[in-house]
Amino acid sequence: MQLFYNPDIDESTESFSFDKEESRHIIKVLRKKDSDILHVTNGSGLLFETEITLASDNKCIVQVLSIKKTDEPKFRLHLAVAPTKMNDRFEWFLEKATEIGVQEITPIICDRSERKVVNLERFEKIILSAMKQSNETFLPKLNEAISFKEFIKQKNEGLQLIAHCEETDKKSLKEILKPNESVTMLIGPEGDFSEKEIALALENNYQPVTLGNTRLRTETAAIVACHSVVFFNESSN
Repeated sequence: MQLFYNPDIDESTESFSFDKEESRHIIKVLRKKDSDILHVTNGSGLLFETEITLASDNKCIVQVLSIKKTDEPKFRLHLAVAPTKMNDRFEWFLEKATEIGVQEITPIICDRSERKVVNLERFEKIILSAMKQSNETFLPKLNEAISFKEFIKQKNEGLQLIAHCEETDKKSLKEILKPNESVTMLIGPEGDFSEKEIALALENNYQPVTLGNTRLRTETAAIVACHSVVFFNESSN
């Protein structure tokens, strides 16, 4: 199934049109024509089966035939991850985490971060493309980059966890997870969180966890955490 995206449609929508860029892609590139069926999501859990009523490369119009609603996960996974020095590594993380099933992502700028500026518009395009490619109907929320200290001050639901490399008492992630409980996970930069940041996280009720016996790159640690939480919850239900 090839999936298209329109954030402005809901259960009351009977027909709608794609913008010029998407219309051109549908008609000129994919060579779709009148009466062809398109599957569309609004990124909020709805899957629309539609039929093309006007195959114009300036304004492709479709009629809604049916709507299927996907149940939201009983848990919410929020990954707060430090941007990597090499941008393509962070973009790889965004793509794979979206495919696995993350619900929210926040880039966090840490004491040892080598990259402090991110291209949010490009990140959003990568997440959208990954959602469509994996036939997901929920588009993960991407927040603006924020400093570690500012993020820690925010209240997050469920378990609050920090994965770091310091030799301190830590539990494995699987020991801490509980079925259908939301998780906020902090993943640091290549040089790890600073001692001050770890202490600040612990003061704000974050629990230290280990993701395994080996030292992982930032993007690898984020994917391991993402898959572990999603797989744990899927296998528990």
